This record gives sequence, structure tokens and C-alpha cells, in this order.
Amino acid sequence: MAKKTAPIYVVKVALKDAKKIWRRIALRGNQTLDDLHEAIYDAFDRYDEHLYSFFFPPEGSRSRGRNRLRDAVEYAHPYMVEDPGPFRDEPLLDASQTRIDSLGLSKGQRFEYLFDWGDEWWHELTVEEVDAKPERGRYPKIVEKHGESPPQYPDLEECEE
Repeated sequence: MAKKTAPIYVVKVALKDAKKIWRRIALRGNQTLDDLHEAIYDAFDRYDEHLYSFFFPPEGSRSRGRNRLRDAVEYAHPYMVEDPGPFRDEPLLDASQTRIDSLGLSKGQRFEYLFDWGDEWWHELTVEEVDAKPERGRYPKIVEKHGESPPQYPDLEECEE
């Protein structure tokens, strides 16, 4: 009997304020949102770890600005799940325990990722494929890069010059 492999998902990750800078990442369905975070971290040449969250707005939501996140389901860094802080009413979901194939993702679906709650690196993610042909090698896999990664701390780099 042939062993069934986990489906391959392909996600385009664009910087929300500079959508011409994007990365295409492939990952297996049995990998987690934390694995996706690590791939994004590597793909954008980041070097200093920070807390992060993924936000999944309700289907058909047309809210803009901060309102777009009001009803979104949030999957967060494990540290945030342990200590969500005093301003959270509902519990956070743990990104490190959430498999990609458990999210019910569909082609064309969009969601958001926030890296570094202080500097607020917002990303828009678009699901491009939900059952791509697997390739040899390790996953997650950075399939394509478009545009130079901006410095993680632009103000610091300007000061060094």
C-alpha cells in the first residue's frame, strides 16, 4: 500500500506596505503555523526573533484598517499563549500546535501575519495552491523571492551610515 504524503501548500507572502516585495513558500500540510513563521523569518532575512501572530478574518469580511482584525481568529507565538496579557478577553490559539492542513485553507484565501509587535512588520498571505506537486528536499521551502528584503531595523541602519 502506498504511503500518502501530506498535501503541499504554496503561499505567497507580501509585505503589506510594499507588496512588490514578496516570497513564495511551499510547506507540507502536516507542518505548523510556527513552521511557516520560521520560513517567513528566513525568507525576509530577519535575524532578531520577536513575537508574532497570524490573523484569519471571517470569510467574506470586507473590514479595513484595525477593524479587519476585530473578528479574526488569531494564532500566536507560544509565549503569547502562555501569557496573553491583561487586555485579552479570549484565549489565543497556539501557532506551534496548529497544523496547516487543519485550517481548511482554500486557493485564493488571504490572511495576515504580524512579526514584531513593536515595529509591526505586517504581511499579507495568499494561498496559491493547496495540493501542489511535491518536490524533493526539505519543507518549508522558499520557492521564489521578489524584491530585496528591507532591513529589520531601518532606523538603526540609517544611524550607522
